[in-house]
Amino acid sequence: MMKLNRPRWSPLLWRIALLSTVLLFHNPVVHGNDEISSESQPAGDAEQYETPTVDPKRMYFAEHFDDLFDGASDAIEKRWVKSKAKKDDAAEEVAKYDGEWAVEQPQRPILANDYGLVLKSKAKHAAIASPLLLNRPFVFEDKPLVVQYEVNLQEGQECGGSYIKLLSVGDGTKDLKQFHDKTPYTIMFGPDKCGNDVKLHFIFRHVNPINGTITEKHCNKQKDRLDDPFKDKRPHLYQLIIRPDNTYTIRVDHKTVNEGSLLTNFTPAVNPPAEIDDPEDRKPENWDDREKIPDPEATKPDDWNEDEPAQIPDPKATKPAGWLDDVEEMVPDSSAVKPEDWDNDMDGEWEPPLIPNPMCEKAVGCGLWKAPMVPNPNYKGKWRPPLIANVNYQGKWAPRKISNPDFFEDLTPFRMTPIAAVGIELWSMSNDILFDNIVICDDESVADEWAAQTFDLKVKTLDRQAQTLWDRAMRYINYKPGYWGAYFVYCSIPLIAYVWFLWSRRDKEGDAKAEIGRKKKNDDYPAPEHEQDELVGGAGEEAEDDGRSSKTKLNAAATGSSGSRSASSAGEAYAENEDERDGDEAEEDEEDDEAQEEAQEMEAGEEEASSSDAPVDSKNSEGGEGLKKRRARKD
Repeated sequence: MMKLNRPRWSPLLWRIALLSTVLLFHNPVVHGNDEISSESQPAGDAEQYETPTVDPKRMYFAEHFDDLFDGASDAIEKRWVKSKAKKDDAAEEVAKYDGEWAVEQPQRPILANDYGLVLKSKAKHAAIASPLLLNRPFVFEDKPLVVQYEVNLQEGQECGGSYIKLLSVGDGTKDLKQFHDKTPYTIMFGPDKCGNDVKLHFIFRHVNPINGTITEKHCNKQKDRLDDPFKDKRPHLYQLIIRPDNTYTIRVDHKTVNEGSLLTNFTPAVNPPAEIDDPEDRKPENWDDREKIPDPEATKPDDWNEDEPAQIPDPKATKPAGWLDDVEEMVPDSSAVKPEDWDNDMDGEWEPPLIPNPMCEKAVGCGLWKAPMVPNPNYKGKWRPPLIANVNYQGKWAPRKISNPDFFEDLTPFRMTPIAAVGIELWSMSNDILFDNIVICDDESVADEWAAQTFDLKVKTLDRQAQTLWDRAMRYINYKPGYWGAYFVYCSIPLIAYVWFLWSRRDKEGDAKAEIGRKKKNDDYPAPEHEQDELVGGAGEEAEDDGRSSKTKLNAAATGSSGSRSASSAGEAYAENEDERDGDEAEEDEEDDEAQEEAQEMEAGEEEASSSDAPVDSKNSEGGEGLKKRRARKD
């Protein structure tokens, strides 16, 4: 009996599942919005990072937020003050500064025990501030101002800012709970974006030394556009340096993106012009400022026809055959029904709407045919005389200059209003904006040392993680959760194709094995004896028609009948008792051997008969009788 092959799909499925797991989870770093504990970070990174030391002697302000995370909601208020003010120029329901602040790890933790200040809410006004260390203000004298901080737009940014304000010394900073958008500040610095407008703000408020008025001076835009910080969801370091010689430098991730002078690179300029236009000066009525005038002696040519149109119907065009002139292109909609609330007095007489004529769909065109328009070769347009130089031209008029009564010259705009606190006042359409490692000092090396212990270590860790194919792919798709499914499907395409190939191959192999099984079964369990007798009889009849070939057929019939009888006996025994199948098969083998020997003896006898002149029919009949006797003996 043929044994069926059991499909080996369990090991294959296990291999596919294992391969998928290796591809998807070979990188231990969390991607996207998944949160993991600090223990899951690489041990080397965790050992390298240590919270920087705050030295009030070298820094005016330093904040790492690492010690403000203790699970309590008011832990942040140890050093920071949340605003409870209201905006003056906003509606009551949106005037409150009710944005939510929290100290927590990034969504994609990079360093163990590294925390930051996170704006959790969006589409809300949020403000928070902290005084400088030891309440010691920064005074602009003979040392530079260095401002440095990190921002991580964890959800990207479409419209909103992530800048900080350095609040001025004065009454506005005595109660930081009243910190709002109108609170006086000295410098505003940081990135901002809304739509396609990308900015890196550097604004300082300049005090007029004559009348004390304050004007905001905006730094000119940098040459290169900064798009990556708003979409790559990585931490970025912003640094501003203002020196006593009035020069400034702006760096992003240690790369200089803008630099210049406070005196020349701001709008409006720090110092007003010494002279201005006289507001009372007026242009004389006879002032001729026309540089060229029409030639008074020029005349229009006689062949100039101004009435010629710019385009005319194409004289070579002909109406296409099959054009339906008498059929309208638009016809009233016969299925339209007048609305029940239609008032003829108010709305006029109702008419069904027009729809394209169905007859025109199959035709070349409908309605009145018109030739297409082509440019008119005779068109010249309106004639105008040529222009010539104006002999009375007096030049462009401009009002006379007078001394500027508000003129002043401030050669040291670096000496700004002293700084008393750091504030963050935002309105953003993105949440989870993380601020970290805010530093204010007067020495660049101090800021660089702080960055080396924090930001630079993060960059090294991220770069090392980005060496894997998975992280590069996730960074390329901007860590958007919606793309994970597409990426998984993309990675699964080879697996799906491989499984499909194996499945189709298994079907083909199964069909082939089933066909072989059917053939072997037919060989093991042949047809009944009466069918075999018919086969033998048919072989005898054919022998009468064909001399020598009938002997071969008779031998084949005899051999087949002997094998068939023994096989049928085995088949009956199999039907009666399935347990005796092995013994029956052995008997069948013995009977097959005997049948083969008998067939060989018959062939030898037939060869002797063929050498003689005896008739073939008598030999066939004797051979048939001998076969019947042997069959009875075997039965």
